[in-house]
Amino acid sequence: MKPRHVLASLVFALAQLSSCSSQPSYDLIIEHGSLVDGSGAPAREADVGILDGKIAAIGDLAAAGAERRIDASGLVVAPGFIDMHNHSDLTVIDEPNAESMVRQGVTTMILGEGGSQGPLTPGEHEWGTLGEYFDFMESKGLTPNIASYVGQTQIWTFIKGDELKPATDEEIALMQAEVEKAMQQGALGLSTSLLMPPSSLVTTEQLAELAKPAAAHGGLYSTHIRDEGQGVFDAIAEAIAVGRGAKIRVDIIHLKIADKALWGRMLEVLALIDSARAEGLDIRSNVYPYTAGQNNLRAIIPPWAHDGGNEAMLARLRDRSQRARLRRDILNGLPGWYNHYLATGGGWEGMLLVDFKQESNKQFVGKRMSELIASRVGDPVGILLDVLIEEDGSVPTVFFHHSEDDMQLAMKQPYTSIGSDGSAISPEGPRGATHPHPRWYGTFPRVLGRYVRELNTLELPEAVKKITSMNAEKANIPDRGLIKEGFWADATLFNPETVIDKATFEEPHHYPEGIPYVIVNGVVALDNGQHTNSRSGKVLRGPGYQPPAE
Repeated sequence: MKPRHVLASLVFALAQLSSCSSQPSYDLIIEHGSLVDGSGAPAREADVGILDGKIAAIGDLAAAGAERRIDASGLVVAPGFIDMHNHSDLTVIDEPNAESMVRQGVTTMILGEGGSQGPLTPGEHEWGTLGEYFDFMESKGLTPNIASYVGQTQIWTFIKGDELKPATDEEIALMQAEVEKAMQQGALGLSTSLLMPPSSLVTTEQLAELAKPAAAHGGLYSTHIRDEGQGVFDAIAEAIAVGRGAKIRVDIIHLKIADKALWGRMLEVLALIDSARAEGLDIRSNVYPYTAGQNNLRAIIPPWAHDGGNEAMLARLRDRSQRARLRRDILNGLPGWYNHYLATGGGWEGMLLVDFKQESNKQFVGKRMSELIASRVGDPVGILLDVLIEEDGSVPTVFFHHSEDDMQLAMKQPYTSIGSDGSAISPEGPRGATHPHPRWYGTFPRVLGRYVRELNTLELPEAVKKITSMNAEKANIPDRGLIKEGFWADATLFNPETVIDKATFEEPHHYPEGIPYVIVNGVVALDNGQHTNSRSGKVLRGPGYQPPAE
């Protein structure tokens, strides 16, 4: 070979080597997938490159280098699902894998409805404030990300204890100060659960005052409204009034009409929200894709009997002289009280029993309250009171109380997103013997399988938006909820032809199908259906967060 040919060959080889070395390299590339980016835009074909926990590139990355590639052929590549309404505050401590949530595609859980993990009275847990809870969870490690509101019930009892008395102006000022502290510790906003005492004692004006510190930091007012049955219209109006009074964004928790007597009137509820939005108020909502909710048998006990806390309530249930009054109020209701018994249509068969402490009662886990009553002799209300006494005042219960048509109508609204109202558990874990609501395992695949593919209630891009970017934007969580360059690499890969929930009310401990991969902060948490025991989740602190001084 002539010298100039040798030289030309060397130059070409060096050029090729330089070209290869100039190609970007990633920790992970997701290739050949159908990208539904969370914005509501139609699906498109694109690869996603992930580097240092963030989305570094979107496009044709066939020539790029990568430590690993995931072939997403036939799969939708979506942002990680953000659960707007989650109760894993404590379950995630002993089940940090959060399997029932991660296997649904959930990469972020928003906690703290009503009762948050701070402020606490000394000795309740290893932490005392919401900020200390966040620090504790960071030190422990967990698979999904978490964020939390500060709960109005938590603050109320922290200041007032268990007494059922209205709050004074001085006490409200102390509660406001606690909201401010929590916002600075990283709360996303203020959340309420107003159905039950003591929170049912707070007034609309006081709620607005308590929400103002959250509003000042760009937080959210997330509210489980005061009444989802006969008083639902007034309760929606109250949520709107708080938004107006505090100048705060509002999210109505699991919007529904939970009373058979009012089924079919969802358009009237939506008209209240639409009117407020037309006024310029930022009123939104979330739903879960089921026609039953979960609360507790103690919710059937009228408010006056809860005064003084659980022990005082149990003393009243034991007092035979009180039982006639209790029976009358349970069967007939009281003005301004949401009565779970009447909401189900006045039938004990509308209540599915989730868990018991006493061995003698555990045979009724997963059974209806009507079956338990039939097994004993006596007045049904008396049996209810006896069971609550036996179970130390608490029997978690699923209540069947709202309609499919109303739920789907609420789901379709442009301001309605999805939240599970569930907790992260596993069949093998410490709660595997309980009988939870199937939403703990199936909420998000149920939306994608039943309400997108089977019923066409939602279009796929819209549904993905409702479980990703809508929740991130509503909760003011930056850099998540979209597949977008520079955002954190939370992603869920699912098969749109097979994704479906498998958990049922009869057999809830079943993982969904059709979600093979979940990625949290760039780390594969679910790898071809296998949980990797990763601990890449982060605590996501809210917009008012102020790091403690060094």
